[in-house]
Amino acid sequence: MSAEAHPSQPADATVVPIILAVALGHLLNDLMQSLIPAAYPLLKDNLALSFAQIGLITLVFQGTASILQPLIGLYTDKRPLPYALAAGMASTGIGLVLLAHAQSFEAVLASVAMIGLGSSIFHPEASRIARLAAGMRPGFAQSLFQVGGNAGSAMGPLAAAFVVMQRGQVSIEWFAGVAMLGMVLLYLVGRWYTAVGAGRAIARRSRARSAVAVPKATVRLGMFILIVLMTSKFLYSVSLSNYYTFYLIERFGLSVGQSQVCLFIFLAAVAAGTIIGGPIGDRIGRRKVILWSILGILPLTLAMPWLPLVPTVLVAALAGLMLASAFPAMVVYAQDLMPQSTGMVAGLLFGLAFGIAAIGAAGLGVLADAWGIVAVYKICAYLPLLGLAAFFLPDVKH
Repeated sequence: MSAEAHPSQPADATVVPIILAVALGHLLNDLMQSLIPAAYPLLKDNLALSFAQIGLITLVFQGTASILQPLIGLYTDKRPLPYALAAGMASTGIGLVLLAHAQSFEAVLASVAMIGLGSSIFHPEASRIARLAAGMRPGFAQSLFQVGGNAGSAMGPLAAAFVVMQRGQVSIEWFAGVAMLGMVLLYLVGRWYTAVGAGRAIARRSRARSAVAVPKATVRLGMFILIVLMTSKFLYSVSLSNYYTFYLIERFGLSVGQSQVCLFIFLAAVAAGTIIGGPIGDRIGRRKVILWSILGILPLTLAMPWLPLVPTVLVAALAGLMLASAFPAMVVYAQDLMPQSTGMVAGLLFGLAFGIAAIGAAGLGVLADAWGIVAVYKICAYLPLLGLAAFFLPDVKH
């Protein structure tokens, strides 16, 4: 993966090593970030936090990334910053060190804001480079890129269960070493972009300008419906990623370690669903994948609050698998709507994902304090009904 790799490859060729590299970078990035929700039970006990404060931590972390990602994506579409990927990793590593030594709620908020800053730098630029290396297989590239992140998120609860929970909050700083590894890897990706990727970007922008533009009304309609669908997807997703462990502990009396293993099962299923969604979208179309992955989980979400432990874990995993297949298709669909602004579009969708999750986590935390965590899951079960909006997505011809 040197800067000189594949210097004569055609612009439409799929550069798998680069896609794998940004996917691995995504894994390392999201592994570090997933330590935040995975460590919530520990932080709640250590600092005597309420569910509302847990939600506010997520709001600050996700909100920082949500606001900055579209802006960074818009900037890098015009002035690419491939070496900024390594800087984003550095910010995340610093945030982890601060979190490991945080002794107050305010210090936790400052540390997660640093981690959110790192995320806002990483996601739009890495997604843009994955699209650039995809050639004629954008769904495959987006799925591979995102499955790296989901795999990292799935590893977070295991790291929390077997390291952080065993050795205490200060052990979070050990994972700053992961940031150092990520910085080296993403520096090499930046070298590839400087040597090869920049030429591909120029060729892609030239084709995008010469192609028949999607009508603005179609773009507006498509993006509006995507936002509605993302609201459904990410509100339900955050109810599981943030509060699933608390739900299992309260409803079934599990230990923190046992609940973390169940969270790992759910997040591993999410990773599997992500790798499925993009390639299937390349074959049968993005709209069908988006429709059936969101609306199709409705029977599962309605049943889950009433099930015993083992069926609950299995149904949550299946729902996570189906729901996760939507996001790669959403990103590529949006990039097809606006092919000249792939970095901005990726930043916008990742930013929306983080923002919806941030606001949702804060709101669900308030509800959980007032009505109990079990009641929250009964309410969230109806969110996939918003998947009906996918019937109205415009059919974008490639």
